[in-house]
Amino acid sequence: MKRLTARTDVAIVGAGFTGLSAAHELSKAGIDFVLLEARHRVGGRVESQLNGLGERIDSGAQFLCEDMPELMALVRARGKTLVETYAKGEFIAQPLTGAKQAERIYHASRSIRDRMNAIAPDDPAIAGLTVAAWLERQNDPGEAKAALRSMIEGLWCQALEKLPLWHLIDNDRRITNQVSELQYFVHETMQSLADDLAGDLGDRLRLNAPVRTIGRRPGGVRLASTMGSITARIALIAMPPMMASKLDFAPPLPAALQTALGVWQSGAVIKIQLRYATAFWRAKGLSGMVMWRDPSALFACDASKDDGHPTLVVFVGGPLALRWRELGDTALRTEVAARLQQALGTDAGKFTDFSYRDWTDDRWSGGGYSDLIIDTSATEAEQTILVGAPPVYFASSELSPSFPGYVEGAIVAGRIAAQKILSELNPQ
Repeated sequence: MKRLTARTDVAIVGAGFTGLSAAHELSKAGIDFVLLEARHRVGGRVESQLNGLGERIDSGAQFLCEDMPELMALVRARGKTLVETYAKGEFIAQPLTGAKQAERIYHASRSIRDRMNAIAPDDPAIAGLTVAAWLERQNDPGEAKAALRSMIEGLWCQALEKLPLWHLIDNDRRITNQVSELQYFVHETMQSLADDLAGDLGDRLRLNAPVRTIGRRPGGVRLASTMGSITARIALIAMPPMMASKLDFAPPLPAALQTALGVWQSGAVIKIQLRYATAFWRAKGLSGMVMWRDPSALFACDASKDDGHPTLVVFVGGPLALRWRELGDTALRTEVAARLQQALGTDAGKFTDFSYRDWTDDRWSGGGYSDLIIDTSATEAEQTILVGAPPVYFASSELSPSFPGYVEGAIVAGRIAAQKILSELNPQ
């Protein structure tokens, strides 16, 4: 491997959508930069892989909707094809109840969430409360509470006992879609968008280059990676907060910043895709969408492409993912098949391929699909991280003013960070 010794204006660490978006903004402004990525690929928590049938599938983040303007614009600009997620037919709730009862449970759970989101994040009455503690105090039916728990743990992939109530409310206020976030997915895979962005960067992108240390010195920084060293005026750490906290900074970051980075924990999720010869659920008048209250944080939906390929995607989140990751391949397959057959009938066990990606302890992202604050007192953590320790700055989807934890949020966060860096390099 050729060793790297370089001088540049900006060194970006992490080539997920945050780092890629920041790199493109700097490139358009004519700024010299190097983008370092530890993996052999770009995309971060966006990823594709071949299933057992040789078909390329999204093994990481996949879905988007028309209310995500930056991501939708990128899809159009890169000439990608959107597939509308199939949602016609009956929605199945597990354990099985009558259709009217299932609808009542769903609306009751939404009512609890609306009540929760009506609270101001800085309301002193919720200081120190986790979502679980607040939910326990509510006088709602147990089934509605269970549905809400499953919904939140499935979406955020974190136990409610760890999640500060103010943090969930704050995140929800920044996620502003009016249509389902499962509205579309990219036929060519979401990963193809990241690959397209990377293709524009040429040799300024260096893969297989994990950063070991970041030295702050007068007038700049020096980064040591497995490929060599880079001296830059500014460093942008475009990584999830938990992974950023594990980097070796010399001298150490200010204590408040170290603490702010250390209060985050990555979610736990296993993403499973099952291919079938036919979309048997559609023939039964079912949407393929299933949500379990027990076990919590288990969800399935139709992810079939328009050109055939009948597919169900199953998400296992939070504490359930941490338990099921211990099952092993065969037992996991058996468990998922049994759950689907209970919900959709015996045909659900007749899949032609079973592929999964365990994100519960990913080496370079920590987990999926987002980090969350797990300290109820850490109300200033985001702002502290965004200030950074100049000339070292931080950016990630989790810190985005819109759609934190989503690809949309990553794009926005990267662009905001790039504009901050441009202002410092070219003060008015």
